[in-house]
Amino acid sequence: MAPRANWKGFLRLSLVTCPVALYPATSESEKVSFNQINRKTGHRIKYSRVDAETGEEVANDDIVKGYKVDTDTYIEVTKDELDDIALESTHTIEIDEFVPRTDIDSRYLIRPYYLVPDGKVGHDAFAVIRETIRSMDKVAIGRVVLTNREHIIALEPLGKGLMGTLLRYPYEVRNEQDYFDDIQDVKITSDMLDLAKHIVEKKSADFQPENFEDHYEEALIELINKKRNGVTITAKAAPKTSGNVINLMDALKRSLASEGDKPPAAAPAPKAKAKKPKKRVEGQREMLLPISGKKAKDEPKKAEEPKKSEKPARATARSRKAS
Repeated sequence: MAPRANWKGFLRLSLVTCPVALYPATSESEKVSFNQINRKTGHRIKYSRVDAETGEEVANDDIVKGYKVDTDTYIEVTKDELDDIALESTHTIEIDEFVPRTDIDSRYLIRPYYLVPDGKVGHDAFAVIRETIRSMDKVAIGRVVLTNREHIIALEPLGKGLMGTLLRYPYEVRNEQDYFDDIQDVKITSDMLDLAKHIVEKKSADFQPENFEDHYEEALIELINKKRNGVTITAKAAPKTSGNVINLMDALKRSLASEGDKPPAAAPAPKAKAKKPKKRVEGQREMLLPISGKKAKDEPKKAEEPKKSEKPARATARSRKAS
């Protein structure tokens, strides 16, 4: 069963209009969440809305929004006043322009939604808008109001529907130069790049999100199931971390060895250059990298797939739900 729509209204391209509904494309409801409880009684903690000065509880009808302009000074704004300034995008996604998908900086992406026709009418108009966007290989930019805020939304075809991605405004994106200016300019040798590229090639694969595993979530479920079954939980020893300062070139070679491969034949420098001492790379000795070669020796070879332990309770429930 599909979740409840976050927004319902109209999608409009010039004079072409159709009723649509906007649904969240992602969900975190399946993740383990915790409540705060009183350790002494086991009761859940309840929060009350109280006046910060008097300590008295305040009724919902007496709570309004306020913008802080000074200490203990607020400008009160009522719901009616906010409704009065609501824009047309409250009920309509107006397509303003079309842009190439590659022009949208990934930093501006917030979260995705599914946009579908609402009801039995308007499917033909929806299809016209969808196929027009698809045929031109562009993204439609419009505006939509969610939770009393107007957002920029990027629409692109996805199967029979449209995917709408909320975008950030420029003032919400920080300038990268504020963080990158202090990064040192270092010279990377071709040997280092060749080794690093070889490691990347060994690890290259197709993007398959179904293979992603949330190891922390699985550990949470296992922990909860153990405590539910009365299993005593013993604290794990803190992992030992190596503080050795190693050569970057050595780290690359060890990394390649841990992948069970030899350095590429082209990696060694030509004989003519071998006589000349290599220039020390600024900051190279100061790099702290884990000695992955040591880890590879300690770990058993993955000759066969390890047997998976019995699935936790919730994972089994998901399987039944999916079937």
